[in-house]
Parts: sequence; C-alpha cells; structure tokens
Amino acid sequence: MRFLPLLLLLAACATPPPPCPPGTQAATMLEGYFGRNSGGAEVVDDAAWAGFMDQLVTPAFPDGLTVLDAAGQWRGAAGRLARERSKLLVVAMPGATPAQALARIDPVIAAFRARFAQESVMVTTAGACVRF
Repeated sequence: MRFLPLLLLLAACATPPPPCPPGTQAATMLEGYFGRNSGGAEVVDDAAWAGFMDQLVTPAFPDGLTVLDAAGQWRGAAGRLARERSKLLVVAMPGATPAQALARIDPVIAAFRARFAQESVMVTTAGACVRF
C-alpha cells in the first residue's frame, strides 16, 4: 500500500507519445515471422507460400502488405536450434490498436500453423507514423 502513491505519481508523469507530424497518421506496424520448415525439412516451398498468400494473407489484409525473404533461427520446444528460410510479413495498419492488429493476424497464424505443422509464428507490433 505504501507504494501506491509512488505508482500514481509515476503514472501522472507519463506522457503520451508525441503526435504524428503533419502529413502522416498514427498506425500500428505488424510483423509476422513465418518459418518454412517442419521436422527438419522445408514444408513451405514457394508454391505453398504463394497459395497461402492468395487464400489467407491477402484477404486478411486487402489494403496492402509487404513480404520479405528472411533467414531465421530459433530454439524450439525440443531445445534444438533450428535455422530455416522464413517469410517476414509487414503490415501498416493506420488507426488500428495493437490488439486490433493481433486480432486480424491471429486467424492467419492459426491456419498457417495447422496447414504446415508449425510450432509457432512470432509476431510483433509497434506504433509508427505513416504516410502513403
């Protein structure tokens, strides 16, 4: 209880982020990191990724997105280090909160994991100012 006044004081000192400069708008940047291997072998080849994009990703983000080729590495639940070709999905979502951005990508991730037997897909969100 004795820390409550300190917490309230610190919260009162917190300032919101500065507004976006003229000509830009606030957005949530969403990044999804999609590995292409399962069980030590590549299961998401270029054709499979293209089909996934057409069937699920593009309909989920019809206003636009960017996909980059990446080289990922991570330690899975089994404790082994895995290196694999990956896809990095980047989406700018003007006016969206991080929670709204995650709600949009969650069904895409669930479908990817089920379709390609993936253990996980890493996702990040960050605030940004964008201009188109």
